[in-house]
Amino acid sequence: MTTALVVVLAVAVGLLALLVAGLLRSHAEILRILHGLGVTEDEVLGSRPPAGGVPVRLSTAAAADVTGATPAGGAVRVGVVAAGQPTLLAFLSSGCATCGPFWDGLGRADLPLPPGDPRVVVVTKGPEQESPPAVAALTPPRATVVMSSEAYEAYGVPATPYFVLVDGPSGRVAGEGTATSWEQLAGLLGRAAADAGHVARARRRHLDRLRDTDAELTAAGIEPGDPSLYPGRPAP
Repeated sequence: MTTALVVVLAVAVGLLALLVAGLLRSHAEILRILHGLGVTEDEVLGSRPPAGGVPVRLSTAAAADVTGATPAGGAVRVGVVAAGQPTLLAFLSSGCATCGPFWDGLGRADLPLPPGDPRVVVVTKGPEQESPPAVAALTPPRATVVMSSEAYEAYGVPATPYFVLVDGPSGRVAGEGTATSWEQLAGLLGRAAADAGHVARARRRHLDRLRDTDAELTAAGIEPGDPSLYPGRPAP
């Protein structure tokens, strides 16, 4: 009896160890995804909830055109770099439960969008990972959908739903993140775009001040490298 009990306990401990290891791996994967979305572990534990409840971050990364296939099987390329208007890339999946409201809202005439009247382009994984018929069934008329796993890699999309707002004229990403509804997304990305504009204006003002200072120094006969600019440096 003692030997049998020891064997049973050993088996139970082994199974428990496997269970704990699996949970730790899942926890690490969840934290990795959330970290990619801009959520810290403290926010996950509830000590500091994310502002607005949903992470959206500013970005100045270079954008990339989206190439792939249509749900019907044709080839498609959507130019977002140097486009005349902003583009909102909506990375969705046909099997994602939280993507449902975004698929449903695509056909709305009053779809709330960030400022700048961006066009909406839905991007799913390629046909090798997504079902074209399932994507086609979710796509309303006149919606632009590109099936492209390469776009997920190019934009570093950690999970779906995920959204990237691209400023066409600059070819840069203005903001990116996730949300639970179109209304929430419009507000969050609108603030991100406004913040990006504020940063750009501050940078321009700083450069203008530098140019003005250079002009004043030149007018005073002080050229670059003048010893008076480096009072602590010993004379050559």
